[in-house]
Amino acid sequence: MSELKLEAKEFQKGLEQEELAGSKCLDCGFVTVPQRYICPKCHSSKVERLSFSGKGTLSTYTVIYCPPTEMAEAGYDAKNPYLVGIVKLEEGPSISAQVVDLDLQKPPEIRIGQPLKFTVIERGSNGSTKKIMAFKPA
Repeated sequence: MSELKLEAKEFQKGLEQEELAGSKCLDCGFVTVPQRYICPKCHSSKVERLSFSGKGTLSTYTVIYCPPTEMAEAGYDAKNPYLVGIVKLEEGPSISAQVVDLDLQKPPEIRIGQPLKFTVIERGSNGSTKKIMAFKPA
C-alpha cells in the first residue's frame, strides 16, 4: 500500500500507482471508496486508509451511446458505445466505473453478478494521458 493521505483527491494519485483505495471506520467498521477523513455513516474521524483487492461483481450497468465530451474525444459514439457499471467490491462498497473487454454486440453475455476485477486504462489527448479506473471480466 502506498503512503497516500485519506483525502479524496489522493484517489487519483492511487490510480496512477494502479491502486484502488478507500477507507474503513475504526468505530463502526463502515468501508467507503474513495477514502475519506470522516466516516459518512457515523461521522467518526477514526478512519484508516484501505487498499482494495480489486475483486467485485457487476450489480447493474448501462450502455452509453451519446457520450460526454471527454468520452467522445476518446473515440466513443453511437457506433462505438461503452459500458458503465456499478461494481460491488469484495470489501463491501459499490463504485461506478467503465467496464471494458465485454462484447456490447452480445448483451446476453453481460450478466448481473458476473465477477470483475479492477484495472487501469490510459486516456488522453495532445500527448497528455491520465490513468482511469475501470473493471474487466475476472
